[in-house]
Amino acid sequence: MSFFNSIGRSMTRAPRNPKRSPTPTSATFPPNESSNGSAPPSPISQNKPLYLCSPFVEAALVKGNFKTIVMLPKYVDIMEWVAVNIYDFYTNLNEFYGVITECCTQQSCSTMSAGPALNYTWINQDRKSVNLPAPTYIDYVMTWVQNLLDDESVFPTKSGEDFAQTFPSTIKHVYRQLLRVFAHIYHAHYHQILHLRSEPHFNSLFAHFLAFGREYELLEMKDVRGSSSAPVGIGALWERWRDMGILEG
Repeated sequence: MSFFNSIGRSMTRAPRNPKRSPTPTSATFPPNESSNGSAPPSPISQNKPLYLCSPFVEAALVKGNFKTIVMLPKYVDIMEWVAVNIYDFYTNLNEFYGVITECCTQQSCSTMSAGPALNYTWINQDRKSVNLPAPTYIDYVMTWVQNLLDDESVFPTKSGEDFAQTFPSTIKHVYRQLLRVFAHIYHAHYHQILHLRSEPHFNSLFAHFLAFGREYELLEMKDVRGSSSAPVGIGALWERWRDMGILEG
């Protein structure tokens, strides 16, 4: 189902907590050369990532196919359904990142890596692509999303107010940026998630995010998989969960 041709009405949500300072513009996705030198391009590194290994890849709070929990409830406006789920995804992801933020530093994560041959870059206010340390990049993303959530013209909270015509395209961009935060955490910090014994929670959050994005056409598979020369690490996780019946193709 797509909501790109739907015009929704207003929605009412609980007040949101303030977050960080304003942020620069959006980001792009050009591949960088591998920092691993001789490692061949592959959806996974030569050493199999922990998130693809048993029992971690099977760890989840929800059993079965996630499609059942992303379906639009009866009598619920699709714009409202998408908006409240975006708020929940952002909030939960932000909480997870807050737990591991001490491990994501400018020294340990000098680039916004998401695979052995992939670093995301940021488009600055001069429209130039720049490399940023992962904590800086993620701070920009989370600040930007929080500012959107606080903007009544984007996420209206008063009765009688409509969502803007640009809401679907805005949400699609939000989805792409949140996906990049997920991708970095899986690539660089999954061992910390395991140390906290939170892999069932984090896996379920990400599987829900992927299933929702596919159901409402918010997610481009090229963003999930990357390119042949710079694959996204979580692309292999998508494939594994699809083969397990957790996600649909």
